[in-house]
Amino acid sequence: MFNFIISPKFNSSNKELLEIIENFEKKGQVLVKGKRNTIKTFQFEDLILNIKAFRVPKLINKVVYRYFRKSKAKRSFEFATILTNKGINTPAPIAYYEKFDKIGLSKSYYICEHIESDLTYKTLVEEECSDFDNILRQFTRFTYLMHEKGIEFLDHSPGNTLIKKNSNETYSFYLVDLNRMKFHESLSFHKRMKNFSRLTPRKDMIAIMSNEYSKISNIDEDKVFNEMWKQTQDFQFRFKRKKRIKKKLKFWKK
Repeated sequence: MFNFIISPKFNSSNKELLEIIENFEKKGQVLVKGKRNTIKTFQFEDLILNIKAFRVPKLINKVVYRYFRKSKAKRSFEFATILTNKGINTPAPIAYYEKFDKIGLSKSYYICEHIESDLTYKTLVEEECSDFDNILRQFTRFTYLMHEKGIEFLDHSPGNTLIKKNSNETYSFYLVDLNRMKFHESLSFHKRMKNFSRLTPRKDMIAIMSNEYSKISNIDEDKVFNEMWKQTQDFQFRFKRKKRIKKKLKFWKK
């Protein structure tokens, strides 16, 4: 048994897209081969498709994703559709596929348009970039717009924003890895600042983003910086503590 849901724009391509999914293991160009998920690209008519194959869930999650919670593929598709309708860039959602066995969910895939980006937010953190200040300020305005539309991107982290350079020193930002999002009528100041916490450990970047966020939100700059930096430090503390614990567990397992 399987579910295969397609964006209305691609209804006429149902058979062809399903065939691509069924041949995912044999065809396509590997973009990411991770421990949990695999991403491949496929040429389809005049488009390049980006297809994410999610890891086969463990026993309990097979049941959870069948009966109690939406799969990551389904959430990615639905959240991408909501973002698009709200005017927030993300690679255009095309379809998702879920296959079930006797226990529950066995395989799932999310299909979207492939975006050729010039860099990601992670590039700003780790490398020397020309136009650094301008990109970071435009990214902050993009995040502010997202907040104004009530969008809380829980995985707002360095690798999950693709950046494309346009003409006239402007940039377009695209959210990816979308299966953890919340949508609100409005976002509190605390939630807004916490949404920056995963992005960078660099204080100089927090200073630029807080300065720009203060300008466009008309909130006192010291208040924005202090809360943004506090949330960043809190996240970095939890992140490093978790790494230390994992390292100790690996040591004792040897």
